[in-house]
Amino acid sequence: MPRSNSNTASSSMMQSVVTNHEVVKVELGDDRSYPIYIGGKFEPSEGGAMLASHVHGNRCLIVTNDRVAPILLDKYVEMIESNGKQVDTLVLPDGEENKSIDVMTMVLDKAMELGLDRKVTFVALGGGVIGDMVGFSAAIYQRGVNFIQVPTTVMSMVDSSVGGKTGVNHPLGKNMVGAFYQPQCVYIDIDTLNTLPDRELQSGISEIIKYGLIQDADFFIWLEKNMDGLLNRDLEVFTYAIKRSCEIKAAVVEADEKEAGLRATLNLGHTFGHAIESGSGYGHWLHGEAVAIGTAMAAQMSAKMGWIEDSLVERIYKILLAAKLPVELPVDSPMDQETFLKLMSKDKKVANGQLRLILLKGDLGNCVFTADFDEQAMIDTIDTFVAECKGKSA
Repeated sequence: MPRSNSNTASSSMMQSVVTNHEVVKVELGDDRSYPIYIGGKFEPSEGGAMLASHVHGNRCLIVTNDRVAPILLDKYVEMIESNGKQVDTLVLPDGEENKSIDVMTMVLDKAMELGLDRKVTFVALGGGVIGDMVGFSAAIYQRGVNFIQVPTTVMSMVDSSVGGKTGVNHPLGKNMVGAFYQPQCVYIDIDTLNTLPDRELQSGISEIIKYGLIQDADFFIWLEKNMDGLLNRDLEVFTYAIKRSCEIKAAVVEADEKEAGLRATLNLGHTFGHAIESGSGYGHWLHGEAVAIGTAMAAQMSAKMGWIEDSLVERIYKILLAAKLPVELPVDSPMDQETFLKLMSKDKKVANGQLRLILLKGDLGNCVFTADFDEQAMIDTIDTFVAECKGKSA
């Protein structure tokens, strides 16, 4: 495992050059397996050839947002066009608040206006919002066309671009409209993280921490020792962190593509976190920030039931704070017990009217997906977190 050097990791730019890219394979069978290319400082000719090899027709539609477009859109158009493909583009408004059916329909409208047929490949260039919307558009356009993920945020590199979860938000719940639909490939150029604001970088690190908590104690320990390298965008450190995260995600997806059980464990902190995102108004919190608070809540609840030691809760809080992530709700939060319970009751992991949670149990690196938990411990945890909020429970 690479280790960061705190004496040389003070720059906001990548510290070293990785000349050889890594490949993680998602093995699904039925000709649906695909590679995840991970590297930094890709040569445009190399990257363009990789991407074009997964465009099986002559045309592709690159969809991005108005924040990424000025920085990266022309580069990717040229990369793919230089390999003999015709490229059209669409720029959508940025932000979680725009992850909606109405905005996603703009992708379908554009494809139909251009007369794109079933041989077209959609390319999602952006973070999780773009990836989810473009993937869902690909799943339903002419009953399914190919698409490629080109994630540009930490969050999308280690989580949302891998595994085929696509969709949009509904006013009554996050990610409630969507489909499981796998990409042709995922192309991760870590160098693009140099364009990412610190807050978004930190938000994505919450998902990296999650992998250590639920499956890999050694990885969690490595993260404790290398957080400075991640925050300072050390390329070697980030390459390992992203690769290991993708390896864990790929293995889980291979075992449980449609989230019948094991895959749900990837949602540690998400049931609480999605409630915070929805209840606070989409766009107020970055996804990883809400998940960080949700992870703190899941840890506290697990400890209240005696499933984990208090010392592990302390380590979880310490690493989240080291990543500059929130671990509590602010005093002006609109969240209260009623809001939490109402929104959590609409979570996608509810089955037959029964809420199921991902909680930590046992030693570091272990978790459970269960409906068999102490409901009072959940309520007490919620009450603890909303105690200082303006909407606190009576």
